[in-house]
Amino acid sequence: MIKSTKSSLKFCNTGKLISVSKFIEEYKSVMSQFIDLIWNEEKISNLLPKEITSQVTNSWLSARAIQCAGKQASGIIRGTRKKQAQRKYIIDKLVERKEYKKARKLQAIYDINSISKPKLDNIQPELDSRFIEIDLENKTYFDGWLHLSSLGDKLNLELPFKKHDHFNKMMSKGRVKSGIRLSKNNITFLFDLEEPKQIEEGKVIGIDVGQKSILSCSNGQVINYNPHGYNYQRICQELARKKKGSINFRKAQTHRTNYINWSINQLNLKNIKQVNLESIKDLRKGRNTSRSLKHWNYGELFDKLEMKLNDAGVQIMKLNPTYTSQRCSSCGWVRKSNRNGKVFKCDKCGFTADSDLNASLNLSLYLIIGKQERLLHKNRTGFYWHEVSRESIVPNTRKTKSTEKFQYSK
Repeated sequence: MIKSTKSSLKFCNTGKLISVSKFIEEYKSVMSQFIDLIWNEEKISNLLPKEITSQVTNSWLSARAIQCAGKQASGIIRGTRKKQAQRKYIIDKLVERKEYKKARKLQAIYDINSISKPKLDNIQPELDSRFIEIDLENKTYFDGWLHLSSLGDKLNLELPFKKHDHFNKMMSKGRVKSGIRLSKNNITFLFDLEEPKQIEEGKVIGIDVGQKSILSCSNGQVINYNPHGYNYQRICQELARKKKGSINFRKAQTHRTNYINWSINQLNLKNIKQVNLESIKDLRKGRNTSRSLKHWNYGELFDKLEMKLNDAGVQIMKLNPTYTSQRCSSCGWVRKSNRNGKVFKCDKCGFTADSDLNASLNLSLYLIIGKQERLLHKNRTGFYWHEVSRESIVPNTRKTKSTEKFQYSK
């Protein structure tokens, strides 16, 4: 398993930073030339032949660096084509199943991407052992030095860096690989780690995400305010007040990322083998949402949460969250009026709880409801999910100390 961590280049002097920026711009220029040269080729090899690399002119990069840029450009194009082939396969399957609406949507994405070349705005040079040497045994003020050579134009760089907690954590779990990604402000180091062992015994819990309580777990864990008095909602409100693209806006974005990292690190995963999460996508599509809600970056939250669970060997199950916020986890009664903001109160049995905590309890139960059932909008008048003689399949649940198993009561 390959993991990465970033170290800042802020300890380099101005001259070194200018040289790094100069190299990156030239490297991206060469990659752009390669993409133009091989974009229409039917078959693209991993290492480009000499007749193609020799066509790159007017570059001060070394022959070795040009070859490296060609290899990276080749990988980007092959990855793009592989993704397109996967889309085409799924489109054909959808047509076979007569799911024409989904097929048309995916076909539109396929058509757009099939005619557009990859953008290199955020591309970082990927340098291997031919260009780099990592020194972690030095006796200077810095924790390590990155030596760069064979770049071209007699450019040799020695870049100092310092370790941080995440770097040391990766070092303790595995070894540093002989390859990096280089940006104008950071070095990305790669680590070769052992695959985490899947936990076979333990509990299954549900986790509901929100703005006020960013994480609510069915075992009672609730992540809300950090030690500085911020919750996710307050940070999103601050982002909404900042001018997009300003320095203060970028600082608020960093604050949001730091809060997400802090929240996920608070999770106690002891004796947990599986976590059930909401399957959320296109949350704001076709909806008018507040400026604050627009800054709720659920994609970043779920990505980092899944990374944390995978590292711990915890299995992940994604479930459709429909009605999980409206269903009573005590008696199974579903009605829209059950939930009022952060308060859930069942109008059948009177069960009262935090609405996010109630939703996480429902997520832990593997509840599935069909599309046709959802389209009936029975939650306006109320229904039992699922209904058995007007009683819930999942009634009140509680644990007994003697058996530590769920005992059901009606």
